[in-house]
Amino acid sequence: MHMTKPPAGGEMPIIELPLITGETVTIGGTREKHMLFVIYRGKHCPRCKRYLNGLQERLNDWFDADIDVIVASADTLEKAKADQEEFGWSFDLAYDLSEDQMREIGVYITDPLSPQETDRRFAEPAVYCLRPDGVVQIVCLSNGPAARPDLDELLDGMKFNIANNRPARGMV
Repeated sequence: MHMTKPPAGGEMPIIELPLITGETVTIGGTREKHMLFVIYRGKHCPRCKRYLNGLQERLNDWFDADIDVIVASADTLEKAKADQEEFGWSFDLAYDLSEDQMREIGVYITDPLSPQETDRRFAEPAVYCLRPDGVVQIVCLSNGPAARPDLDELLDGMKFNIANNRPARGMV
């Protein structure tokens, strides 16, 4: 298995993803604001729902900090829409993350344990904080659903990084 490590302090690879609204979103490259980009495992994962419900509860705090929020999975449009409707998520929700895109951004990829779990390979959780210039400020990868960054700590850290124009860390 070959996986490219996300480039902390380097540019995020540019990928395009469809949103459940029918629009597309570009991850990577330059933009007007900082971005929180969250990868979740998909509809089959109850831990993902808890994490994303917590994000939803704090969403205005991220927006107040002038940070865009994009959440994505490898799920189909139908599964992503079903989650959004069930949980009332109002963040931008992308779907159909391909295996090539997963490899490009460096997430761990998992085969389903059974057809009852899900019907395709999926990305394990990841969180990227991107600067407006497309540089990866913070990256956190997990190979399973139980390890994810605390959203309050992450937001506090991003506010500090932005206010103090801090560089990305972990570049040695």
